[in-house]
Amino acid sequence: MRVLVSTYGSRGDVEPLAGLARRLRELGAEVRVCAPPDEDFALRLAEVGVELVPVGPSARELTLAAPPPSSLPRYAAELIAAQFERVAPAAEGCDAVVATGMLPAAAGALSVAEKLGVPAVSVSFQQLDLPSPYHAPLAYPGRPFPPKEKDNDVLWDLDVEHVNALFGEALNGNRAAHGLPPVDNVRGYVVGECPWLATDPVLDPWREVPDLEVVQTGAWILPDARPLPADLVAFLDAGAPPVYVGFGSMPLHAAPDLAEVALRAVRARGRRVVLARGWAGLAPAVGGADCFVVGEVNQQALFARVAAVVHHGGAGTTTTAARAGAAQVVVAQAGDQPYWAERVAALGVGVAHDGPAPTVESLSAALASALSTETRARATGVAGTVRADGATVAAHRLLDLVARERRPVSA
Repeated sequence: MRVLVSTYGSRGDVEPLAGLARRLRELGAEVRVCAPPDEDFALRLAEVGVELVPVGPSARELTLAAPPPSSLPRYAAELIAAQFERVAPAAEGCDAVVATGMLPAAAGALSVAEKLGVPAVSVSFQQLDLPSPYHAPLAYPGRPFPPKEKDNDVLWDLDVEHVNALFGEALNGNRAAHGLPPVDNVRGYVVGECPWLATDPVLDPWREVPDLEVVQTGAWILPDARPLPADLVAFLDAGAPPVYVGFGSMPLHAAPDLAEVALRAVRARGRRVVLARGWAGLAPAVGGADCFVVGEVNQQALFARVAAVVHHGGAGTTTTAARAGAAQVVVAQAGDQPYWAERVAALGVGVAHDGPAPTVESLSAALASALSTETRARATGVAGTVRADGATVAAHRLLDLVARERRPVSA
């Protein structure tokens, strides 16, 4: 069995795919992953024996460039075209396609599967992509929703209009060029009738809605056996558990001095700090013996040894911190991150910071709450409820899907 997995996005979009790919390969499947051509993505996939098929521009370069909202349709058109140019050849001979990542890229990958007659699954790593009366859709840059509109059903109808305006022409132009009929509801096409939600049901509980059969598999987690660097271990061993500060793939345009703010806020709480560079290249102007700066590192192992995790609120980081039992302070920057901040606060495992640009005082106050005995005890308790088998569940469901598609129809 051969499976093609396609995405376009940041590390948080690629890391879960490595977890799925590992389980699929353990079950005997051959896996191909189409993703942005960033070196760290290729290295991570290579660790599970999967070669990266590069598609589109560097996700890191595109993120850090912060193109204006007006350029979104142009970039989307390029991403959709890239799916037909690069994903289609990679999907030849495959038995199933898994599509995720940015909506236009997923639309292109699903179109490729449709063209080849291959069964496909649409996957989301957070529920805000899926229409529901219980939450509003995420607004696209440059296309805000009416501030006074609170009816979620109305907002989802507006979302259909926005998505069609941004991506419809590019998608249907490419579909026509490959002999496919036009799509009149791009979001509906991507979501489909039975999307998969690859999140933990405790951290991200899905409430059933009519006409949408959501399969919540649990988060796709790649077990990380990489040892922590010796000098980092020595730092951890030299004192009380520090506070981790890292913002992953975020460019941090709203908080350019975040490294200095975080260092001072953590020191104000009498703690040492582990600072992750991330895509923004976080580093203090002047460090000290109480500050250790890391690059790529095993977060699963590191988070188990820290007192709290200060982060941006990506789905992957939130889940990893929750599994480790670390208290969290979420300083949301964009997209679905405010939602994850709300979930962390609602579960009592941490604090949702108010706004993307903390001050020393505001971050120190948030840390005081996160480091409280009550919050840390709650974080420890929730850790034992977070599932670790999401990738296994998804891999078996995918194998079952292919088996059903292959089964002959009775006369």
